[in-house]
Amino acid sequence: MINQPPVDVMIKKLSSESGEPISRYALCVIAAKRARQIMDRNSQREPGGEEKELTVACEEIAEGRIKAVKD
Repeated sequence: MINQPPVDVMIKKLSSESGEPISRYALCVIAAKRARQIMDRNSQREPGGEEKELTVACEEIAEGRIKAVKD
């Protein structure tokens, strides 16, 4: 379970423009997709003491750098 950043903060950041919050399931999908993108990008680099990909993805969501869009 992720405690930092708080799940409620991430849900609020990903809410639609009308203010409707997204589901926790949607949050998980978005965070997992972003974590996979980070993993793919880092696969060319040597492994180091960097943060976990999912942690980075969640921090990006909490900072508002990731937006939810419907396909």
